[in-house]
Order: sequence, then structure tokens, then C-alpha cells
Amino acid sequence: MSLFVPEIAILEKVLRSVVVYLFMLLAFRFTGKRQVGQLTPFDLVVLLVISNVVQNAVIGPDNSLGGGLLGAAVILGLNYLVVELTFRSKPLRRLLEATPTLLIHNGHILYQNLRKERITLDDLHAALRRSGIVDPEQVRAAVLEENGGISVIPRQAGGPA
Repeated sequence: MSLFVPEIAILEKVLRSVVVYLFMLLAFRFTGKRQVGQLTPFDLVVLLVISNVVQNAVIGPDNSLGGGLLGAAVILGLNYLVVELTFRSKPLRRLLEATPTLLIHNGHILYQNLRKERITLDDLHAALRRSGIVDPEQVRAAVLEENGGISVIPRQAGGPA
């Protein structure tokens, strides 16, 4: 056994990395929109456990330095490719990236969208306060963005609703 020579075939190492990357990309795409700073302790635990579980799927029976570096290089290359493809292809971007969700429209909270996105009223009110708004009726629109942040557009003072 050599420090740099993978213990399994290079093609198998590449295939393992590709499959795990694509699985994780799709899994996280369909589990909701949160920024890293918004992760709850439960989200963090799930992320850590998943990383430990899929580690063996990526490396297989190979613990060589070369095999680990090859797996990391494949995942980084795939990530670059996915970012580039989603930048250039609107249909692929729609498939892989989340779409914005309206949470408040003309002062009315859309409770069904809050439930769908697993946003609590406390989270929504905190986002409003960060924007300097205390009452949802002062909001023309509040949107859960693709990146997990909440954008708030206030109503114009004295203007139409």
C-alpha cells in the first residue's frame, strides 16, 4: 500500500464522489431554504451526521492520501461545473435552485406559505424588526429568497396599499 496510490480503482473513486455529490446536492435542494447562519442546532447535527455517513460512501475501503485528494478534487470540480451550468442555463437553475416565496402580500401574512417553508411567526417578526418594521400591515411584500434570507418591502407612507 502506498501513501498516494488509491486502494480502489480511480474510476470507482470518481464515480463514488460523483454519486454522493449529486445525491447531496438534490437532497439539500429539496429540504428547504436556510442560510448557514440560520441553521438551528438540529440542522447542524443533521449536517454533521450526514457528512459522517456519506464519508464512507465517498472513500470506500480506501484511506490513502491520493484517494482522499482525488475524491476532494472530483467534488470541487463537480461543484464548479454545477455553478457554471446553473449560471448559463435557466431551466437547470430552476431545477437546482430554490425559488422565492411570498410570505406577506399587502400587509396580509400568507400562513400557508409560512407552513410550506417551515418559517415560524417569530422568525417572520424578527425579519420585520431587522427591517425596522413592527407591524405586518406596514409591509407591501416580504419574500423568502433563494438563499434563505427574508427581504422586506415596506408600504409607502401615505401611499396606496
